[in-house]
Amino acid sequence: MNDIIIGIDLGTTNSEVAVVRNGQVQLIEVEDAYLMPSAVGLDEEGGLLVGYAARNQLALHPERTVRSIKRRMGEDIKVPLGDRSYTPQEISAVILARLKQAAEVQLGEPVRKAVITVPAYFSDAQRQATRDAGTLAGLEVVRIINEPTAAALAYESDQAERRHILVYDLGGGTFDVSVVRMEQDVVEVLASHGNNHLGGDDFDALIVDQLRAHVKDEHGIDPADDPRAMARLRHTAEAAKMELSSAPIARIEEAYLLEGRNGPVNLSVDLTRADYEAMIEPLLDETLEAVRIALEDAELAVTDLDEIVLVGGTTRTPRIQQRLEELLGLQPRSEIDPDLCVAMGAAIQGGVIAGEKVASMLVDVTPYTFGTSAIAELNGERYPYCFIPVIRKNTPIPVTRSEAFFTSYDGQEAIDVRVFQGEDPDALNNTQIGSFRIEGLSDVPAGNVIITTFSLDVNGILHVSSVEKLTGKRKEITIDSATARFEREEMGAARERVQDLIDSDAATQQTMTDSAGYRSTELIERAERLLDHATPEDREDLVDAIEQLRDALQQEDQAALEQAREALSDLVFYLES
Repeated sequence: MNDIIIGIDLGTTNSEVAVVRNGQVQLIEVEDAYLMPSAVGLDEEGGLLVGYAARNQLALHPERTVRSIKRRMGEDIKVPLGDRSYTPQEISAVILARLKQAAEVQLGEPVRKAVITVPAYFSDAQRQATRDAGTLAGLEVVRIINEPTAAALAYESDQAERRHILVYDLGGGTFDVSVVRMEQDVVEVLASHGNNHLGGDDFDALIVDQLRAHVKDEHGIDPADDPRAMARLRHTAEAAKMELSSAPIARIEEAYLLEGRNGPVNLSVDLTRADYEAMIEPLLDETLEAVRIALEDAELAVTDLDEIVLVGGTTRTPRIQQRLEELLGLQPRSEIDPDLCVAMGAAIQGGVIAGEKVASMLVDVTPYTFGTSAIAELNGERYPYCFIPVIRKNTPIPVTRSEAFFTSYDGQEAIDVRVFQGEDPDALNNTQIGSFRIEGLSDVPAGNVIITTFSLDVNGILHVSSVEKLTGKRKEITIDSATARFEREEMGAARERVQDLIDSDAATQQTMTDSAGYRSTELIERAERLLDHATPEDREDLVDAIEQLRDALQQEDQAALEQAREALSDLVFYLES
């Protein structure tokens, strides 16, 4: 029997997991929902919170909650969580471990392997960081695939004729666009373009900036000086953005946002869809420029496109769909939930690898050009750091390419091979992602041949080698991460830190099944103590919220329980302040 291979969309805002069973994609619920917030936190006792529980405490306890960690993948940093700090890989591993656990519970058997998706424009460092996170979570990552590619797999149908599809993927923290050719059972990515730091979080930030300016103008105080107030503004900005997807006006109200010179500062303001759309227009312009570049790289005209597929929750913004339709003359497709189609496509690819009978075969491309530097002419002058492309952007992967280079003077004993990622003819303007040195070359005249080979595997991981043709002397490097490589000893220490977090979760899991009730009862008791001192209006709100929470407890409805507990918690916080 083949191992189960799950498909995971490790998202900036939400993450999802799916699997192919008997040829059909099956979405897996995590805490009674298909979407799990990509948030990790610690409760007051230091117990681990993942998903909704972590997201729900963000506004009150930003100091012990981490969100949007995907935007930091590939960076050599640590982020604080409680009294310790963790790498992005470790935080992501906790999210992946929770998804793995949910899959095991629903499928009734252990899960050891996964296909994980990344934005098409993720760098080598970011891809390897994602792979490291999977390893830390106890998963063998059998394939890393691009999110737009996964979405195209989810939309694949039985139509035999060739189609060209533009996949527009705007998530919480990243954006990319891919042009895909689909024919029978083959999905081929022709070109990709994007921005790893453009997404729904940036849309939220524009709203936050406006709210912050409003508070400063009205009350003469800057919320930026209060981390809790800023966390509340980010939370309400995200809610307003979502509301404006279906309503022309969003009412934003935050009572007791912070303490002002003349007492509590309350925020109450309307945000219209028209104002919001004007706010985000420059960001939309940037995404549409990426669409133009991707089409140009694919050597296609707008009229060559057959379909537009929307991916990512931010694409629910009506203005995005309107701008795409104006530019491309096609109405975008979104019949598959844009939040779920990437996980579904990852599951399909996992099914293919596991030997399941599913429709599509994948042909992916590299979104970057990889090369080295050499002495050549640049702008009519001899220059030692000319960029020599070896694997060009949008080449189908896996791929291996070789180039011959020559020593520049008699008796040259060594060469330095520097590996760059980018498009600029000056190598120093590109990103250096690795290097090595070959020493002890033959004592021969200038022109000694050195063959340099670049191999890019299906996960987008680069292997580079150089060989002296005369003797076979060889040096190589596997560039598994440009800026945040996990060495073996680091991986071991990271695994211990992640396990400590997960163990803290296991220690409190009894309470999350038993404890959700305990915490709810404790919250009700706090609320009841406020009844005697509340105004008649607040007392009525308290009683209603307490009854809703008691009803949810009695019905054992997890989703209703979380919603009722969050509502009562906000009310209690407001009154206690």
